[in-house]
Amino acid sequence: MRIAYVCADRGVPIFGCKGASIHVQEMVRALRARGARVELFAANLGGVAPVDLEPVSVHALPVVSGGDRATREQAALAANPTLRATLEREGPFDLVYERYSLWSFAGMEYAFAAGVPGLLGVNAPLIEEQARYRGLVDRASGEQVAERVLGAATVVVAVSREIGTYLEGYPAVRGRVHVVPNGVNPDRFRPALEPSCPPSHGTFTVGFVGSLKPWHGLAFLVEAFARLHERAPCTRLLIVGDGPEKENLLSAVSSRGGSDAVQLSGAVAPDEVPRLLASMDVGVAPYPELDQFYFSPLKVYEYMAAGLAIVSSRIGQLVDLIEDEVTGLLCPPGDATALAAALNRLRVEPDLRKRLGQAARAAVLRDHTWDATARRILSLALPEAVSQGSRHL
Repeated sequence: MRIAYVCADRGVPIFGCKGASIHVQEMVRALRARGARVELFAANLGGVAPVDLEPVSVHALPVVSGGDRATREQAALAANPTLRATLEREGPFDLVYERYSLWSFAGMEYAFAAGVPGLLGVNAPLIEEQARYRGLVDRASGEQVAERVLGAATVVVAVSREIGTYLEGYPAVRGRVHVVPNGVNPDRFRPALEPSCPPSHGTFTVGFVGSLKPWHGLAFLVEAFARLHERAPCTRLLIVGDGPEKENLLSAVSSRGGSDAVQLSGAVAPDEVPRLLASMDVGVAPYPELDQFYFSPLKVYEYMAAGLAIVSSRIGQLVDLIEDEVTGLLCPPGDATALAAALNRLRVEPDLRKRLGQAARAAVLRDHTWDATARRILSLALPEAVSQGSRHL
């Protein structure tokens, strides 16, 4: 089976460190593990392919850069004919899997014209996200692209119920949306890994992994950790990642006077994350109260696979993923006092940390591996092939 994996989003560096990058890499691995020959069509490679993905054929799409925002939007829209021609030249394919991007529709329309399944994966309401956080000039064209790509897709996969509800607002796709959450690669998170950033003896480490974005609740985390640290000085906060909120984060840490107890790793390669998680006692997903929480956070799946005790905000998909007091602790979004109390509880109850971490790992390996995600997605696009029961399609 030949699968064309299309990602025309310049904001997703295929071989980079972002959560979106990991999503692409792991899906490609999982599809290849099921016997598919995957070819990548990408607008932003973002670096060198990991060794195990070096055999994957990569077709670079036109680079959109320079000019003001309106010019870049139109250039991205104008790249569709090139993508369509590239797919036609490199085909035929048995399946086209496209990661939804704001200006791309060529992948799904190619699949529709070729008479093969077109699977559109939607990870965010990009029109709303772009308008709110980055700026969107030609919203009307963005809506038209969404109508075209959703209308052409055979199957539309949303990573959360919230995304599914958003997509059902488009008449072209109503009744054809399937929710398939993200997953984790258990091979990357083996038990008893040697920590790469070990704490000093007796120090309790609170950890966060992810891009430093406004919606990740970092100010809330810093406030909660400051309260914990005042109560228990033998504590540290280890933040793994980088992003636009870094300066605000540093300012918040400085204002609380806890700089010595906070470590920032900056952006790291994906293969460094497991040993950094092994350096933590607790993994935190401190989301604030958000009007639209539509995420399926990779960090939480990775915390679970690493066997970490987790403290998460009680919000969105996380309420389904984490069973309070069984696979983690849930607290109200934006409540620094509750978060600090939960962290302190885990600090003083090591047996609870161990129990929660073990249960979380068992749950995620049972229900949320990338292999299971790939099988579910393939069963939606190619039900007859998957129903034969063979791992290799």
